[in-house]
Amino acid sequence: MTKVATIHTRIDPELKHSAETIIRALGLTASQAINVFYAKIVQEKGLPFELKIPNKDTLTAMKELDSGKLPRYDNMQDLWNEVDG
Repeated sequence: MTKVATIHTRIDPELKHSAETIIRALGLTASQAINVFYAKIVQEKGLPFELKIPNKDTLTAMKELDSGKLPRYDNMQDLWNEVDG
């Protein structure tokens, strides 16, 4: 006999739709994807990705980048061209 536990959760409808589109493309149901996620949590003994709050240096760098003060490059070659000057 199969034992079944039920999870009830609230999620943003747009997020749910976007995720389920990807899940279906992978050939899975939402239930199967959640089972895979939970299995990976057990295997990793934690979330299967890193979650952390950025430190002060990272936050400062992010703000500096968003300020538009730093140059942006379309590709690495453009960056190297400027460095080599």
